[in-house]
Parts: sequence; structure tokens; C-alpha cells
Amino acid sequence: MSAAVKVFVPRDSTAISLGADEVAAAITAEATKRGIAIELIRNSSRGLFWLEPLVEVATPAGRIGYGPVDAADVASLFAAGLGAAHPLSIGVVDEHPYLKTQERLTFARAGITDPVSLADYLAHGGYRGLSHALAMAPADIVAAVTESGLRGRGGAAFPAGIKWKTVLGTPGAAPGVAGADAAQKYIVCNADEGDSGTFADRMVCEGDPFLLIEGMTIAGLAVGATRGYIYLRCEYPYAEVALNQAIAAATREGWLGDDIRGSGKRFHLEVRMGAGAYICGEETALLESLEGKRGMVRFKPPLPAIKGLFGCPTVINNVITLASVPVILDKGAEHYKHFGVGRSRGTLPVQLAGNVKHGGLVEKAFGVTLRDLLYTYGGGTRSGRPIRAVQVGGPLGAYIPESQFDLPLDYEAYAKLNNMVGHGGITVFDDTVDMAEQARFSMEFCAAESCGKCTPCRIGSTRGMEVIDKLVAGDEAVKQEALLRDLCDTMLAGSLCALGGMAPFPVLSALNHFPDDFRKSSTPQPAPRAGAAA
Repeated sequence: MSAAVKVFVPRDSTAISLGADEVAAAITAEATKRGIAIELIRNSSRGLFWLEPLVEVATPAGRIGYGPVDAADVASLFAAGLGAAHPLSIGVVDEHPYLKTQERLTFARAGITDPVSLADYLAHGGYRGLSHALAMAPADIVAAVTESGLRGRGGAAFPAGIKWKTVLGTPGAAPGVAGADAAQKYIVCNADEGDSGTFADRMVCEGDPFLLIEGMTIAGLAVGATRGYIYLRCEYPYAEVALNQAIAAATREGWLGDDIRGSGKRFHLEVRMGAGAYICGEETALLESLEGKRGMVRFKPPLPAIKGLFGCPTVINNVITLASVPVILDKGAEHYKHFGVGRSRGTLPVQLAGNVKHGGLVEKAFGVTLRDLLYTYGGGTRSGRPIRAVQVGGPLGAYIPESQFDLPLDYEAYAKLNNMVGHGGITVFDDTVDMAEQARFSMEFCAAESCGKCTPCRIGSTRGMEVIDKLVAGDEAVKQEALLRDLCDTMLAGSLCALGGMAPFPVLSALNHFPDDFRKSSTPQPAPRAGAAA
């Protein structure tokens, strides 16, 4: 009896929204109808979203891909022969130009494994980093992360090693559980991915959850924390399922719990769901929410590393930061820092969204240009019109004009021009975009999502919308522009957190690079009355 043919259909949210579940059902039904033995594996997406659902068939030559596949196409795939030539074939997936030139460290397993199979994870190099960490002193783990140059991938780009060193050196607070025998510290993962056009965190949680679990466990060993929480965006139900399944499997097999792989070291992990507030992506508001309170920004100091969750020292990093740790402990700090430029080391999973032909995930070492990302990978706009502006870093990121497309992706290089790399989200706009409307949206977004704790953010964003409306209407335009710039300065300098402090970035960049969009009309000045003084 011949071996069953392995067929892969993604279980990623993007693929499911485009019909992957229906395609999987059709494949199972067609195989039964034809008497063909198959092994259907629900892998994750590789990040080629314009080809989803992307069906892959294992062959001696490699995994052959077909996409985008509709349920109605399944019969023809079987008729041609699984793995054979077909109009939807893209050839060997690993050889696809979109994938072949990427540097995938964090997403090395994306689309290759069954996300919730621990055996699959181990077979593809999983838990090697944790195995090394179990044999190391906490300070040595922190030193490796510091030496790698890893910086927070959530937007602030703060060196992860420095944060970890602070928590390691801070005595834990009194135990919160009766009978506990050690001071408590925590590892908190910020998985409240709320920026428009971003999906890398979701892809890790859905597509390689053991990677995040491994990274958080290593962090726990490094700083002496025995408990961790994943604060997950409520709009990610598939991620919640995958994470909980992976946590259960890791616990059963001793990779989590009171005695990790017989080491005597312990770490427990659980998922907590957010409630949809953008402000809870800010680390201190997230901690408030995690404690069961309203998500309001805390004053700093004290820093969360010293007094964080429940008043205890806390490492709080985002998904990509923690998911970058296992490869550092597996292959070494030198291997990781080999990628990148300047002080921006390693790779960044860039997310291409908006008006782009080939939307999806591209993991590249720092130093790649925006032009390369937009055209080599993105293929230009979906509309076929010229790209006019690109917003990098989510809804608080600056709008970048074509004149800056050759700037290398680097934290410091971007900061010099008042741009930000942020979480790596890139939203593309063609030449039909109205940049004044985009600027107004930034203020509107800030007003809607503000926690209301500080005046510059709460009031400034509302006043910002009003001033932009008057500016566009031509109502004393010179005066309104000066007022808008002054208001932005106040928000930048006076806001309690990054929401109010960065909302001016898109406004000022639109105003500086696309001034004509704010001058679509002007109010004629009344003619002086006869005899009036000149």
C-alpha cells in the first residue's frame, strides 16, 4: 500500500477568512471519493497572503504550492495529479522569489510545521534554545540576549537585555499566593497587536505558538520569574486556541510546570484575553488591565521592571521580541547580531498591507530599503497606480514620501528624520490618497482610543481634528497651520504615553511632505469698504 500523500492547508486567520476551511473539507471529500490516501495537515501561513489559501503537496522534489485555491478548484488538482503541473501551481514553495531571499529567523518554521504539534516543533529545532538555557546561569542568559543586540520589537526599540538585567537585579516582591516560598517576578507578553496593518504577532501565536512559549520560559529562567502571562488581543480567537493547545502540550511533556525537563526549575504560563482597547497595547495600561482594572496609563517611574504586575518586578516584551530569544540561545548571540546594521541587529518581520499587490509578511535583516520592500516584495500597488505615501509603524507612524524610499530600515536612521520603524507595519497608499484626510484620521484615532488620563492626548486630539478641518476649509489657513504645529508640539512634549506623544508624527509628516493637500480651498478676504483706512 502506497504511503499517504501529505497535503498542507493553512489554519491561519487570513487563509481561513479566504476559504481555507472549505478547501480542506473539499480535499478530504475528493480524496475519499477517488480512494486516494492523504494526510491532511493544517499548517500555518507562510505569509504570501495574495496566494491564500495556499495548498501545498509534499513531493520528492519538495513541497509544491497551489494558490490561491478555491473549493471549486480541488477536483481539478486531483485530476491533474497531486503535485503535478496545474494553472494554480507556483512550483516548489521554498524556491518562490518572495520567500527565497528573506532571512527568516523568527519565522523559520512558519508554514512548514503543524503549529500545535510538539513533535513537529522538536523535529524542526524547537526547544534547543531552552535546553541550552537550562544549563546556564541566569546572568549568562541575560548576557547572551544583551550581546545579541536584540531590541524591543513593539515600537520603543529598548534593548531587551537591559530590561532583563534590571529585573534580574531587582528583589522580587512579597509572594501574592499564600504559602509561596519565593519572592515573585513575572514575564508578560504584550500580544495586544492593535496597530492597523500589522499581523506578525498573530502569525506567531497562530502559526508557531511553541516558539513564543519557549522564549517566555527562557526569559523566566533569566530573571528568576516563575509565572508568565500572554495578554492577547480579543480579536484573535484562533490564536487563543493555538496558544492554549500548545501550553497544554508543553506542560504534559515537561517543557512547562514545576520541574522543567527534570531541572528543578519552574515556570507556569497562561493566556489572558484583552477587551479591545488600543491603549492596552501600552505596557502600563496593559498591566492595569491584566490586574483587572480599567486600562489606564501609569505614571513612570517606577518602571515595570522594578514595580510591574501586582507590584512585582516584571519583564514585559511583545511577541516578536520574545519569539526572537530561542534562536539567540540556540545559535548564539554572534549568529544573531551578524544580521542587521548599526545598533539595529537581527531581523524584523515586516508586514506589507494597504494598497499593495503582494501583501504579506517579509522577514529581512535591518538595512533593507523601503523601496526594495515595496517593489521587490510588494510588487507595487494593487491598483497599479504610483505609490505616493507609505505609513511605517502603524497608525502613529509618520507618512514617508517617495524621496525617502531608499533610506535603510534602521531605528536611528528613521529617528533622524522623525520617522519610526515601530512594529514593522507598512501601509501603502497610491496617488489618489488625500493626505489631509489621513492626518485628520490620526487625530480622530487618538481621540477615540485615548484613556483620557492626560490633557494633551484627551483634549489635544479633539482640538487637532477641529483645527485640521478649519485649515482644509481655508479658514485663516496660515493661523490654523501655526496653531496645528503648536498643538502637535504640546502633545509630543506633554502626553503621558506614546499614544498622545506620537499621534502628531503622521500629522506633521503629512503637513510637511504633502502641504498642497491641506490647501484645497481658501476663503476670499472681504474687500475693504470705500473710505476705510488702508
